Amino acid sequence: MEAAPAAETPTVSSAAFARLPVGLLAAAAAAVLLATAWRYGYFGDELYFLSAGKRLAWGYADQPPVLPFLALAMDTLAPGNVFVFRLPAVLATAAGVVFTGLIAYEMGGDRRAQTRAAAAYAICGQFLGSGHYLATSTIDPALWTLIAWLLVRWMRKRDDNLLLWLGVATAVALNVKLLIATFWVAAGIAILLFGPRDLLRRPKLWAGAGIAALSMVPTLWWQAANGWPQLEMGDVIAHETTGGWSGRAGFLPALLTGAGLGIGVVGVLYGLWVLSFSSRLRAYRFLGWTTVGVIALFILSNGRYYYAAGMFGVLWAGAAVHFGQLKPSPWFRWIPTWPVFLLSALYTLPYALPVWPSAWLAEGRDVPRPAYALEEIGWPDLARSVADAYHRLPPAQRERTTLVTAGYWQAGALDRYGAGYGLPAVYSPSRGFWYFGHPPETADSVLFVGPDPARLLRSFTDARIVSRVDNEAGVRNVSRGMPIWLVTGHTETWASAWPALREFRV
Repeated sequence: MEAAPAAETPTVSSAAFARLPVGLLAAAAAAVLLATAWRYGYFGDELYFLSAGKRLAWGYADQPPVLPFLALAMDTLAPGNVFVFRLPAVLATAAGVVFTGLIAYEMGGDRRAQTRAAAAYAICGQFLGSGHYLATSTIDPALWTLIAWLLVRWMRKRDDNLLLWLGVATAVALNVKLLIATFWVAAGIAILLFGPRDLLRRPKLWAGAGIAALSMVPTLWWQAANGWPQLEMGDVIAHETTGGWSGRAGFLPALLTGAGLGIGVVGVLYGLWVLSFSSRLRAYRFLGWTTVGVIALFILSNGRYYYAAGMFGVLWAGAAVHFGQLKPSPWFRWIPTWPVFLLSALYTLPYALPVWPSAWLAEGRDVPRPAYALEEIGWPDLARSVADAYHRLPPAQRERTTLVTAGYWQAGALDRYGAGYGLPAVYSPSRGFWYFGHPPETADSVLFVGPDPARLLRSFTDARIVSRVDNEAGVRNVSRGMPIWLVTGHTETWASAWPALREFRV
């Protein structure tokens, strides 16, 4: 027997009353992100998105086309302005806060439940950290939360036009990252087991699925034309996440840590329990088991832990609604919860956002720092280091020298900053950059930025270190100290050498 929709539904007045605190939370999260968006510089992936955006295509080796398009749009609006570049990330994070509050509303939550659910999203370390820079891991969770809201709203209203919007939202999510397909596989199984099975009989659900499928035709065509590199990327990521904190054994601890120590992790676990087993929220039981399925599928496929973070919003909403429906003892009822959220936020901020001067990172002070912080510093210095080595070459040799990097981050940095230092175009066999083309056949020597030119030496006879990358801030990141090699003695054409140089691992 299928579960009926929740008996308690919110009133219009309660929704209007809740809009202010939820809106304020979204605005506060956006304000904090905007206040730190300009600090340090581009992250390595952002530089790659900029390069990909300059070479717009229907697909890429490592992603669908939306992020490169957004990167191009923001950089066209304000060239070189990292603050403007990150506005879509800020807006996506704020939207996630709002949609989480709306999920709680649709589940029957009062003003407090909606505010608590939205607050959990607003102070989440994973979302604040990824909201600082433009990446698929920023946009994707907000879209998952939107899709969850549309599903829960359909449960309450049974308005099948919402199913068409589900198809549109899924189409956008698929063109950001393909992970939303995992959600629908898990949700389909959960709906068959726990209901509402009548959802699967709605024609507009399948019309929405058709919209999502049609949206994938261009990128699938690109993948087919280029040998399905996305499948190879999936295998590479699976190997990268094997072992240690990021492997299968570390998936759940890392995921829960990303939810935020304190309110975040408690809300996720509590929400998972009540959505999976509580009779009060029986109508939404399929969402709890969808979460279990999503986590299981990503663990089995050795996916990265944050792939499942898109389920946080619906879990926090379920937890907040269920908690609000309890009847605590009188003394507990008067204990305010906002200090707990405030303390969680104060603890999270220095780990999620670049609040310290970059000099503190260089001095090695024992301060909390975001995982990405070091890789936002020193990219112009990398270009300057390469330019110094390039301009020391004899003029005749410079004309025949090209730039190649081992990693796509370094290639993105030279693509972004190199022209300002008089450098030629850069090429890289790394991941998606390989598909942007090989060096010109007139180039018979290479300035290679990377730890080891062994792969290049299949087509060259000599390599020697002529310089090393440095950064003025003195921050010890991946690029600092990286050797710059002069590789000479070209033995075959680039057209014949380039296919064998392709490298998906970093």
